[in-house]
Amino acid sequence: MSRVVHVLRAGRLSYQAGLDLQRAVSSTVANSPNGPLRNVLILTEHDPVYTVGIRTKAYGPEEERRLKLLGADFFRTNRGGLITFHGPGQLVAYPVLNLKNFQPSVRWYVCHVEKTVIELCRRFGIRAETTQDTGVWVGGGERKICAIGIHASRYVTTHGLALNCDTELDWFGHIVPCGIEGKGVTSLSRELGRKVTVGEVTGTFLDSFRDTLECDLEELDEDGKLALVGSSSK
Repeated sequence: MSRVVHVLRAGRLSYQAGLDLQRAVSSTVANSPNGPLRNVLILTEHDPVYTVGIRTKAYGPEEERRLKLLGADFFRTNRGGLITFHGPGQLVAYPVLNLKNFQPSVRWYVCHVEKTVIELCRRFGIRAETTQDTGVWVGGGERKICAIGIHASRYVTTHGLALNCDTELDWFGHIVPCGIEGKGVTSLSRELGRKVTVGEVTGTFLDSFRDTLECDLEELDEDGKLALVGSSSK
């Protein structure tokens, strides 16, 4: 079945290691459309890092130095969206999908990523929505709970989403998150008034992803994980 998505639980990675893993996985997906790994969902957490997308011009060398002095890495990427933060307590999901197995439409894909997060929030008792700005929001569109930034090449997707579970939100105070003035950032923990870990959220995320994209999920065994992770380090 072409709508089988293999789940790769990568653990905590540096952002560079995450990029390398995405490159290896996307190469496998793009070059073997009839192979056993047609679609892969990478789940990870990152060490503290600020990343900017292709449209960000405001964060030049001086700003990069300033942010690095805070103890975070800094990367310029080819994803959509503006500046954001990734760090511990944040569920980062990189769906590396061949959209020809689903719907060959980037707009369709982004919409379904948004729906996945909105459904997850609903299952936690939180009303979430999209706005004219990117990502998923709560509080009537005033507080961003999930950043979304994707890249697609020949209908193979990379990058993805970052859902704040129990993220230290002070990191966002040093930037204008996603370039949007006057809006806040929140987390599942802050909205629910209790600690909500990445581990608690992951199962619900997978259920929501499976139901929204109408796919089957298969966990990669250790051999499959080692093959992909090993190829990313070459």
